[in-house]
Amino acid sequence: MITMAIQKSGRLSEKSLNLLKEAGIHLDNGSQKRLLTRARNFPLQVLYLRDDDIPESVADGVADIGIVGLNVVEEKEKPVKIVDRLGFARCRLSIAVPKQMDYANRQQLNGLRIATSYPNILRKFLQQHNIEATIHEISGSVEVAPGIGMSDAIFDIVSTGSTLISNGLKEVETVIESEAVMIATPDLAEEKQQLLDKLRFRMQAVRKAEQFRYILLNAPNEKLETITRILPGMKSPTIMPLATEGWSSVHSVIREDEFWDIIEQLKANGAQGILVVPIEKMIL
Repeated sequence: MITMAIQKSGRLSEKSLNLLKEAGIHLDNGSQKRLLTRARNFPLQVLYLRDDDIPESVADGVADIGIVGLNVVEEKEKPVKIVDRLGFARCRLSIAVPKQMDYANRQQLNGLRIATSYPNILRKFLQQHNIEATIHEISGSVEVAPGIGMSDAIFDIVSTGSTLISNGLKEVETVIESEAVMIATPDLAEEKQQLLDKLRFRMQAVRKAEQFRYILLNAPNEKLETITRILPGMKSPTIMPLATEGWSSVHSVIREDEFWDIIEQLKANGAQGILVVPIEKMIL
């Protein structure tokens, strides 16, 4: 049995549980109202914690693995191992100042009071750039600190930037880019490491599938060479003759971030009847 700690509630919780579900793991009474729940079809139990407590629980061996934001891992400075970057819950930790401030470079942070819930990350950044600033550690509603005279600037999570704008602030320095990561206790027992490897294999198949689309199209035979160069697929496209003479059906896999460029090239080379299908799992 391997124990995974995930966020009890919040932006990471739903996506973490959905990732487990997509990996074919079904939790008994999968409710975060319980502290601990077990999977029915995999030797896994899930421990629901505050995200700030996850690195410590993994470092101490209370949980073997955990899913939490990279920002929390960096802030807590616990001896854990990052085994996977999961690609969701992306955000950044940035310094923001009042929008009326004429900000030219980070040396202007010297002498300022900076409010934050992430003092350790901020302290490292200031030391790295030889900046002398005062750190005010506060929890919650960091963005209001300059407006009430508590600080001159803030260091906080930024997703869209709308909260900064609504509080009269502007982002001036991005310190780290964060996302959900899977962490593990260093030196896991061999049996638990094997379970972790199996779990990662499933999760990676789900995540890889999200980056690709399966595409089917009809193409004139005289354009097949050009179209196969456009559609290399995982190795090469699958080509099957159609009942209509001079035409073939082409099947391939394309990356999501290249999708529209490739579609335009296919159409320009005579492709017709293009169908695009999401991929549920992808095993390489």
